[in-house]
Amino acid sequence: MLAPDIQPYFELGPLKVHWYGMMYLIGFLSAWWLGVRRSTQEDSPWDEEQVGDLIFYAAIGVILGGRFGYILFYDLAAYLQNPLDIFKIWQGGMSFHGGLIGVLVSLWLFARKLGYTFFQVTDFVAPLVPIGLGAGRVGNFINGELWGRETDVAWGMVFSKTDPLLLVRHPSQLYEALLEGVLLFLLLWLYSSKPRPLMAVSALFLIGYGLFRSFVELFRVPDAHIGYLAFEWLTMGQLLSLPMVLIGLLFWMFAQHNLKKENK
Repeated sequence: MLAPDIQPYFELGPLKVHWYGMMYLIGFLSAWWLGVRRSTQEDSPWDEEQVGDLIFYAAIGVILGGRFGYILFYDLAAYLQNPLDIFKIWQGGMSFHGGLIGVLVSLWLFARKLGYTFFQVTDFVAPLVPIGLGAGRVGNFINGELWGRETDVAWGMVFSKTDPLLLVRHPSQLYEALLEGVLLFLLLWLYSSKPRPLMAVSALFLIGYGLFRSFVELFRVPDAHIGYLAFEWLTMGQLLSLPMVLIGLLFWMFAQHNLKKENK
């Protein structure tokens, strides 16, 4: 079937509003709304003003880290030739892993400002993130980018606007939206709805995202200028996700160890 022919932007008076940018707005607004909702729980040390400041810090980290992470990890040579392209974020070119690094730095600064520990902040933030991740993948789908490998499954799609080969491909952007967005959100939101040991929620986010992303990479075409890194299947996305899983497992072990010590 043909992928939906959706214009990458809509006109609002004289302005062209890009859907990809709107997905970021949806992500930030949903994170704020969910955070405010969590802050109203009786045992929560957070208030609405702190949640708003937190989302602001995180947004700066996402945008700066995501953009510079993409440049560093995926296409440094091209941006060195055309430095002004760095600012064209409406054309895509954002790295989740770079955004994660940017967010972690911003959350560390925010934690210092409020006198919280780093993991108190990351445990609170982790369940707020996946909706934005899913929205971002919907933005990729609308733009007809980051599509999947050739397939004969019944739900395969032809991205006629962006794929010159006109092959039937996995709609891998939608796979990621469902796994990294919907499923990861449900997993984290339900798990964090009860008190958990410090680091446990952050650990579950790292493990869940790393595994989901690595799985979807099996159906996704790697960036053309990078290709497969090894074995005709290992991609940059999988390579960058592996440390997330390993660090997440380490945090999980620390969390469970501390829980056992508290229960003695």
